[in-house]
Amino acid sequence: MTESEPESAFVTPVYDLVGVGIGPFNLSLAALADGAPELRTLFLDAKPAFSWHPGLLMEGTTLQVPFLADLVTMVDPTSPWSYLNYLRHHDRMFPFFFSERFHIPRREYDAYCRWVTEGLTSCQFDAYVHRLGWDARRELFVVVHRTADGALTRVLARQIALGVGTNPVVPEPLRPLLADTAHTGRVLHSADYRTHRARLAACDDVTVIGAGQSGAEVALDLLRHQDGAGAGGPYVRWLARTNAFAPMEYSKIGLEHFTPDYIRYFRALPEDRREQLVREQWQLYKGVSDETLGELHDELYERTIGGADPRAALHPGVEIVAAEPADRGYVLTCRHAQQDALFEIRTSAIVSATGYAASRPAFLDGEDCEDGEEGEGGAQGLGTLVDWDAQGRYRVDGDYRVALDPGVSGTLYVQNAEMHTHGVGAPDLTLGAWRAATILNAVAGRTVLRVPERAAWTTFGVPRPGSGGAHPDLPAPASAHSVVSEENVR
Repeated sequence: MTESEPESAFVTPVYDLVGVGIGPFNLSLAALADGAPELRTLFLDAKPAFSWHPGLLMEGTTLQVPFLADLVTMVDPTSPWSYLNYLRHHDRMFPFFFSERFHIPRREYDAYCRWVTEGLTSCQFDAYVHRLGWDARRELFVVVHRTADGALTRVLARQIALGVGTNPVVPEPLRPLLADTAHTGRVLHSADYRTHRARLAACDDVTVIGAGQSGAEVALDLLRHQDGAGAGGPYVRWLARTNAFAPMEYSKIGLEHFTPDYIRYFRALPEDRREQLVREQWQLYKGVSDETLGELHDELYERTIGGADPRAALHPGVEIVAAEPADRGYVLTCRHAQQDALFEIRTSAIVSATGYAASRPAFLDGEDCEDGEEGEGGAQGLGTLVDWDAQGRYRVDGDYRVALDPGVSGTLYVQNAEMHTHGVGAPDLTLGAWRAATILNAVAGRTVLRVPERAAWTTFGVPRPGSGGAHPDLPAPASAHSVVSEENVR
């Protein structure tokens, strides 16, 4: 839209920002935007109500980050949408205080986020977005979504924030089984674990695949379904490709990889070095909490008192080569990497706790969006206007803008699809509010919320002269600035 064309000229409502997807990250943006009344915002999600990893909301599981990493507190502790304010509204402040919790139950985090969505008028559920395009004549994005009653609704937006989350990933040998409904409830991703929990607990043998937190929690939960003598419940087998069931890096200095300082450093590295770093840093975001590993050990210890069989096995360094249905279950062909040896496992059920990955949303590649106004043409699907990198990923700048065709004057932002450009903190809740504030400031064109210039004690990379990181009496290395480069994305 140009300055000479008032919003009243359009039948379709025009928003300053439309968010697609209402997970914790876009919900953080919605909550912080509530403090910028000059912005007209709308956030859409296909689900009937907020839910956060419902398949893994088992009793006793906690967030892996402190409660201060809620939707708003890290950038605006005065916000009415903080976790502490949620506790106050639900008369849980004293119980929370006495519990002395720093890491809160996952189920309560889910309830907290749902409370925020119920209080924000900008959040709309039962809204399945299936087309997103660019109207060059109006210079606006067109968002087409279907409501619960099946009606198509169109809205226009000057800016878009994609927060559609990630999709479950499973090893290739398991994909045919997972796609066949005949195996539903017996071959599944951990995202659906709670749905099929009772059926799995009744199996004779369950194999859990994946060395991360989800795999550890599923294995632990299944162990706890064994009776006191260890005779009832399933035999539990835990497999992982990693060479060890390793604890997540949780030292105070190590956690500084989840700061804006590290993001700035990481973004300036060449692409090949970024790719290498993400692979090497798996323990920063794919390891298991030390507490969960301790609980697993304690469960096994209890089950072996008096010489009893633990009815469990842990196998690191193992990858799945093939998977086939068999009598009363499945046969897994496995390879032990270090010994380069093949072996078979027979199991009644398989839980693939093998993580998640960002993918290209289908609505970006839908047909051209009809704008619903007779004789006015349509909007070009956005998928053809994104400047994808060589691996089909977004090119993302420091303010989380996606690089688009030069003919698109609107702005597309993305959340939790930028690990390749911003580092291991992309999926972490610690940086959620900071990233949302960064996007909000860019959307508003002003500083709605101040974000810190420096958040880490660590100097990542070569220190700059006068920064305090280099000796004042020594000259700066000649290469101090030679490796720093910014991606030229709009």
